[in-house]
Amino acid sequence: MNDHYLRYLEREHARLDAEIREEELRPFPRQFLIGRLKKLKLAVKDQMAAWSATEADRKAA
Repeated sequence: MNDHYLRYLEREHARLDAEIREEELRPFPRQFLIGRLKKLKLAVKDQMAAWSATEADRKAA
């Protein structure tokens, strides 16, 4: 794989962040949705970290 996947993950992370902020601005934010979005955002961040570590290992070899 190349950096396209990492860029996709970065865009997804930003999209989730924007969706969280938008939901928090509602008059009655849906806390269950905010929690779900935050978990998804964390999972994407974990994937980004794993991908970066894999790329670093590949470059070091």
